[in-house]
Amino acid sequence: MDRLLKQLVSDAPDAILISDQKGIIRFWNSGAEQMFGHTAAEAAGQSLDLIIPENLRSRHWEGYWRVMASGETKYKTGLLSSPGVRKDGSRVSLEFSMVLLRDEDGVMAGCASIMRDVTERWMKEKSLKESLAACETKLAETTA
Repeated sequence: MDRLLKQLVSDAPDAILISDQKGIIRFWNSGAEQMFGHTAAEAAGQSLDLIIPENLRSRHWEGYWRVMASGETKYKTGLLSSPGVRKDGSRVSLEFSMVLLRDEDGVMAGCASIMRDVTERWMKEKSLKESLAACETKLAETTA
């Protein structure tokens, strides 16, 4: 079972990463390599800032430190959505879930994230919203 579990986590197409209580990346699977462009060797030991857009870092760390201190998150179920940044600097739209990790004594040890690239879907939805807004504007102009 351990071998199968390791294979599942390592080879999953979704990005799976683990960060410690200080926000340092400790595990980075092949899905994360594909999604973000950094190899596991490049990502391990780096701050989560590696994949967090600069303009969102302050907000991210405020929440991260609060969760590490309290051991609680308001995101226990469901998916979170956030942009990420790839090695080449391009943005990726993400949906992800988090799992809080504790040591043998129940002390916060960090967290794991399972991330999926939803950029294509996000761009289609954005285009549809823009088309709808344009149609509504045109309709308002013709009925005025």
